Amino acid sequence: MSESNETRVKDAKETFQALMELSNLLCTGLDPEALSICVRLCEAGVNPEVLATVVRELQKQVATENETLKAD
Repeated sequence: MSESNETRVKDAKETFQALMELSNLLCTGLDPEALSICVRLCEAGVNPEVLATVVRELQKQVATENETLKAD
């Protein structure tokens, strides 16, 4: 791999680590894979506010499902 490619990969990893730390500080509940998917969607042009709303709604539905399963 060329030095410029190595630099880009290193920068991308550092950027993602910073995003993961910010995500954890904000208690988003996103794991690295989910955060990576969200980043790629934003890079592809998805509106970040709409994406955040969808993620929150999905998290609510999962929490509701988990509560229902625990009650059974």
